[in-house]
Amino acid sequence: MTENTQKSLRRTRRGGDARRAERTSFTNEFSRFITRNIPNFEVLNAEALEIIEHNAETVLEQIGVKFVDNPEAMRIWKEAGADVNGETVKIPRGLARSLCKTAPSKIIQHARNPDRTVEIGGNNLVLAPVYGPPFVRDIEGGRRYATMADFEKFVKLGYMSKWLHHSGGTLCEPTDVAVNKRHLDMLYAHMSLSDKPFMGSVTEPSRAQDAVDMCKILFGADFVNKNTVMTSLININSPLVFDSIMMGALEIYAKNNQACIVSPFIVGGAMSPVTVAGTLTQVLAEALAGIAFSQLIRPGAPIIFGAFVTSIDMNSGAPTFGTPEASKILFGAGQLARRLNLPFRSGGALCGSKLPDAQAAYESMSTLQAGLLGGVNFMLHSCGWLEGGLVSSFEKFVMDADQLGMLHSLASGVDLSINSQALDAINEVGPGGHYLGCTHTQSNFKDAFWKSNLLDYKPFETWSEEGAHDTTSLASKRVRYLMEHYQKPPLDKATDECLRNFVEEKKASQPDKAF
Repeated sequence: MTENTQKSLRRTRRGGDARRAERTSFTNEFSRFITRNIPNFEVLNAEALEIIEHNAETVLEQIGVKFVDNPEAMRIWKEAGADVNGETVKIPRGLARSLCKTAPSKIIQHARNPDRTVEIGGNNLVLAPVYGPPFVRDIEGGRRYATMADFEKFVKLGYMSKWLHHSGGTLCEPTDVAVNKRHLDMLYAHMSLSDKPFMGSVTEPSRAQDAVDMCKILFGADFVNKNTVMTSLININSPLVFDSIMMGALEIYAKNNQACIVSPFIVGGAMSPVTVAGTLTQVLAEALAGIAFSQLIRPGAPIIFGAFVTSIDMNSGAPTFGTPEASKILFGAGQLARRLNLPFRSGGALCGSKLPDAQAAYESMSTLQAGLLGGVNFMLHSCGWLEGGLVSSFEKFVMDADQLGMLHSLASGVDLSINSQALDAINEVGPGGHYLGCTHTQSNFKDAFWKSNLLDYKPFETWSEEGAHDTTSLASKRVRYLMEHYQKPPLDKATDECLRNFVEEKKASQPDKAF
């Protein structure tokens, strides 16, 4: 090693501590939603797309879908020209696709902090956290039923996470609050503890209306009437069943110009055929029917084409995640959504592991990468998901959220500016030299490479001396750090009081229910 090289390495090492301190010093940064500068990966050719689209229309026309316990939906479909028999709706070929044309190709969801407003559609990717688990897990408490305190902690972590663009919805189910009242506390937590965009309640139509009413307090009634301020998840009971609770919530949101994700919820082999093509056929048929219905409620209602699909372990019956079949379905569903000119929801840090371990990391990153490459516009479950969606993990939340920074970097593509071509650096260093001390490196090193705020890159000796911490323990430390530095975003006092009064009055107006 030359003397100049040794001097440069010593300077690099001396500066290492200062740079680490700079990286770990706290600033409440946030990143704008991702706009891809890379092509989408497409797994289906033109012939395959036409076959699946034809087959989906055949399913709608000859087999039909069920709208359970919803006479009003039957009436609406019949007036639109569908063949209605009891609860079964058979949709003539081309009708659903025609109705879907009024849905917008891009949705602007406003946040109460305008800087955090997101655009869902086109080349954009909006990242939202885990949704729905009844249990939570952390190092200190292990696996346990979620509480409202846990929910609020997740909202705060989401607010503090640089790479998350969205506060999400049911980050966990707070089981210490009655089912018919917890949506009020959850919505208030999103509105008061964060200023990122959020999701509404879908567990009963009246709760969807509560969400709309609370948004009118937060944003102003006139603003909500004219703009989209919520995105909500409407799951289809695959195969081919639309229940009255979800459809009732969809009707409320569609009438009020609030966005819904119409999403088949499929475990392949149990709730759809075992093949990729067969599952894609069913996904498209269900999505077409649900999206078309939203447009019958209100033409132009903002809608996202959803696809949540995993496979099944044929020995145990348990869902599996991060599989190649699931990725193929995600890629294909993205193509089908783009053919309809609609925003697309799929992906997430999905895994079946019980702990935030190597299995969780492998499976999660497989789906995160597929979501980025597959053209996903709204990614639910992008951090915190564990145990097949039964658990929201605090440690995995920050582990996943850290990795989301890599998606931002990958999506940016390759910079070909004069600076990035780096011919001046190659010329300065010449044959046999090194780049550590050259002018170009000194000018660019701070931003040249993606940096983790969590993972350990220290030499073995340093890592060992500091306690030989694994990633989960580092993540637990990161959770504590973020919570210690959390600062509640400002909210107008009068607005906050009106929201709290609304919640208190609603909760007092009805007895606790367990459903």
